[in-house]
Amino acid sequence: MTGRTQFTLCLIFIGILCGFLSMNAIAASDNMLSNVREAAADHIRSLVDKPERGELDITASELDNRLRIGDCQDALDTSVPGKQSLTGNVTVLVSCPSTNWQVYVPVQVSLLLPRVVAARPLARGAVIADSDLQVRQVESRYQRGIVFEYPEQIIGSTVKRNINMGEAVLGNDICLVCRNDSVLIRAGQSGLNIVTKGTALSDGSLGEDIRVQNNKSRRIINATITAVGEVTVKY
Repeated sequence: MTGRTQFTLCLIFIGILCGFLSMNAIAASDNMLSNVREAAADHIRSLVDKPERGELDITASELDNRLRIGDCQDALDTSVPGKQSLTGNVTVLVSCPSTNWQVYVPVQVSLLLPRVVAARPLARGAVIADSDLQVRQVESRYQRGIVFEYPEQIIGSTVKRNINMGEAVLGNDICLVCRNDSVLIRAGQSGLNIVTKGTALSDGSLGEDIRVQNNKSRRIINATITAVGEVTVKY
């Protein structure tokens, strides 16, 4: 075998070896990127409690495979920088202490909760019946104000603004007690429960305080709405 042939074979061998090492480096990088995504998603799971009746979906975004980060022999550090809400899009910082690299990973957090929604379009002034409602899983970040989990909480209430089919029914959409409605006034203290009738002087939803006139004494009091057509006074 001539020296030229030996030299040529040596170059071929080096080329094959470099290609093999390069492929291993890419594979290692892809594996590391997968570990980074998993660490980011796991960090959010550790921070967000799954509700008993809800659904929690956490997905870390795909990372650019051109990103080159070395293998990390230590456990990856994870944190949520700044004051971020843990719903919707959350950015997680993942870093390797030993090799001093860090990556920001976008994570999509979807928290679905059971909410009462309109089973059909509901017009202003309509009195809500059981057939008008259904329960669906609704993205929590789109919910504002007073919400309802059970249809029986609002059956018999009056619609204050038009509600589209499939739209969650919120506290400001309805009045559990409307102005001039007859209401039951419950007053309790130390196990004593007194029930009398009154007239609402304003609209209100669950948990809100309104002014009510006692039909017997004609006295005007502040009371908390506790159900459809019912208010409670605590002395």
